[in-house]
Amino acid sequence: MLSFFRRGFMAKVALGILFLIVVAMVITGFGTGGTGGLGDLAGRLGSDTVASVGSEKITTDRVRSEATRQLDRSRQQNPELDMAGFVRRGALDEVVDQLITVTGGLVFGAQQGLAATKRMLDAEIVKIPAFQGVTGQFDQNAFRAALNREKMTEDDLRQELRTRLMERQLVLPVAGSPFVPQSLANQYAALLLETRSGMVGAVPTKAMGPGAEPAEADLQAWYRQNIGRYTIPERRIVRYAVFGAENVAAQAKASDAEIAAAYSRNPAYAARETRSLSQVVLPDEKAARAFAQKIASGTPFAQAAAQAGYAAADIAVGDKTQSDYARMSAPEVANAVFAAAKGATIGPIRSGLGWHVVRVDDVKTIGARPLAAVRAEIAAGIERQKAQAALGDMATRIENAVSGGASFADAVKAEKLAIVETPPVTGTGQAPDAPAGWTAPPELAPLLRGAFQMDASDQPAVETVVPNQRYALVSVARVVPAAPPPLAQIRDRVKIDLMAWRAAQRGKAIAQSIVSKINAGVAPALAFAQAGVRLPAPQPLSATRRDLAKQGQQVPPALAMLFSLPRGKARLLDAGEARGWFIVYLDKVVPGDASKDPGLIQAVRSQFGQIISDEYAQQFSAAVRSQVKVKRNDKALAKLKSELMANVAAQ
Repeated sequence: MLSFFRRGFMAKVALGILFLIVVAMVITGFGTGGTGGLGDLAGRLGSDTVASVGSEKITTDRVRSEATRQLDRSRQQNPELDMAGFVRRGALDEVVDQLITVTGGLVFGAQQGLAATKRMLDAEIVKIPAFQGVTGQFDQNAFRAALNREKMTEDDLRQELRTRLMERQLVLPVAGSPFVPQSLANQYAALLLETRSGMVGAVPTKAMGPGAEPAEADLQAWYRQNIGRYTIPERRIVRYAVFGAENVAAQAKASDAEIAAAYSRNPAYAARETRSLSQVVLPDEKAARAFAQKIASGTPFAQAAAQAGYAAADIAVGDKTQSDYARMSAPEVANAVFAAAKGATIGPIRSGLGWHVVRVDDVKTIGARPLAAVRAEIAAGIERQKAQAALGDMATRIENAVSGGASFADAVKAEKLAIVETPPVTGTGQAPDAPAGWTAPPELAPLLRGAFQMDASDQPAVETVVPNQRYALVSVARVVPAAPPPLAQIRDRVKIDLMAWRAAQRGKAIAQSIVSKINAGVAPALAFAQAGVRLPAPQPLSATRRDLAKQGQQVPPALAMLFSLPRGKARLLDAGEARGWFIVYLDKVVPGDASKDPGLIQAVRSQFGQIISDEYAQQFSAAVRSQVKVKRNDKALAKLKSELMANVAAQ
């Protein structure tokens, strides 16, 4: 809601705030004893050090690694972005600032005696969903697989978590309790209810007519001045060979012995008993015995529980097997409950949770499922697991062959796979020079990210097409640098673009004339009528700030402009893509009255609390940074920029 008043503020906070975001999965060597450790700075900064924070170094290798990681993340939204573009937009300077800020917090925290113990780190790790198995508990295999996917070590992860915990200890006391005066919330709530009315008119480019044919010199000048518009992004010829379940089908066949063994191991196929239970767990034995005595005296279990302050949802355990119930209580409690008859009340019995009093509401017996009925189900599960294992072995075998010096062709031939070679494609899978009718195969899209991180001289790599199902060995045959096609090849397109731009400029001149007349006091309708060309009739425009807030980031630009205009004035708005121009005019402003909407006032107060909390954190971040000695090595940073740019140019 308040983003309407503070447009762009939170985006800046997301980049600059030290402690509430993750700059990267691994951004610091703080405390590891390596080149980023405390105490390893001597004298002035060396050529391999971009900055120092206290006695902590930020090396060029560290900046390069973090820049590569952030570029990889940026490529998920913009696959055609390369390191040169990343550096040109100033992102490398932002990376250095982020590293300085984060490192400053760690140095400051260490100076204050803050630490993150191994037990604290373990507690954080087991809560991460990616490390949990199908039971919802921490799973070592899932943990290792997730680290492998992210190309991290356990030490990397622990260092990152240590960073987060230090940040949390520093910032929460600062930003956790902001105060927002009622009077401030009242004023902003009233602004949200303010109503503005006016009109919007359009000056479309297509209303300007085609204009005169451009001369050859004009075409050449336009082409040179707009060379970036016609430049085709870097392309790569990608060679790959896909392998999947079909390649290991013979190895994955389930045998009769495997099916029988899986059947015998799975208790879900055997006869079993479930019990529907109601339970109250009390903190001490005396209270539990009193509760049990009330049940024995004839008080219904649910009524006694309600008198003790328990809702129906609190006491309902539901249908459980003995092993299920033992896991949620204790084995001795489950043994007693499953030895009792239907309708019996058991307890109190002690567990680590307290004293249990349990009623057996119902007993259900589920018969065994015969092997013949579940054979196909078991076989499918076994074959799926064996296929995944065989695929993993195949991928490992291929990777080992490549690491041992085998070429792409040799590795593919050894596994009898089919090779696919693309025409030069961009990072989005487009192929401007491909023969007519060529379309990217469906398996190419997931391979492009990895392919655009390779050079033609790099070893082939195994990439995922569909997780656990299909993979591909990928190689780059050739890199085609970004370049524009010759003018002769795209002359018609250049001519159309130039004529459209000229028409847009004629339209802009007419639109500016209309705006000038309106702002000089001419009525909007008359100013449009005097334009000299046939234009669409202006349309009424009206909204409250609250209406705009509800639309989030989807607010029409003309409507947003209505709330930035003085009353009685007009302003020009580019319609984009040379389509023309909008003219927005504000006629009337009706102030809002928030006194009749206390819920809105409270909502504004709550959201301002979050904004103030963020600002406190920003200010604290700046204060921390000012307390630690920071040195920057501009020469080392400039050298690193040149190296990164040169690496791209050499490809």
